[in-house]
Amino acid sequence: MLNKFVMSMATLRFVSGSLEIAAALIMLRLNQVDKALLVNSGLAFIGPFVLLTTTTIGLIGMADKLSFGKLLWVLVGVSCIFIGILKK
Repeated sequence: MLNKFVMSMATLRFVSGSLEIAAALIMLRLNQVDKALLVNSGLAFIGPFVLLTTTTIGLIGMADKLSFGKLLWVLVGVSCIFIGILKK
C-alpha cells in the first residue's frame, strides 16, 4: 500500500512533468524563438509552485516525525531556494 503523501507528491510531479513535455512539443510546433520563450516563461511560474506544493505535502506527511528545530531548518532551506530562484 502506497503512502497517501508519497502518492500525492508523485502525482503532482507526474502532472508537472507532463506539462513540461507538452510545453516542449508546443515549442517545437511553434518553431519560433519568441513564442517558445513565452511558453518557457509560462513554465517559470509553474516550477516554483510545484516545488512549494510538493515540499509542503512532504512536510505535512513528516510533521509528526520532525522536531520544531528540524522543521525550521527545512523552512530555512526552502526559503534559500526561493531567494536564489527569484533574486535577479
